[in-house]
Amino acid sequence: MSRLARPTNGRMIGGVCAALARRFGTSTTTMRVLFLVSCLLPGPQFLLYAALWFLLPSEEKAARTAW
Repeated sequence: MSRLARPTNGRMIGGVCAALARRFGTSTTTMRVLFLVSCLLPGPQFLLYAALWFLLPSEEKAARTAW
C-alpha cells in the first residue's frame, strides 16, 4: 500500500478518489463508482469528501516534506 496523498496526475475534482484507489490498490474508476453509489445512501459522503480534500496533502507537497 502506498502513502495516502492526492496525486497531481489523473485526478478529476480533488484527487480524493484517486488517492484512495492508489492506497487500496484498485482502479480510480472503481473508486469513483463506489463513491457515486454511496451518495445514494443517507450519510455525510460529501462532507467526508470535502474533509479529505482539505486534509490530504498533494503529492508534490508530500514529497517536499518527506524524509
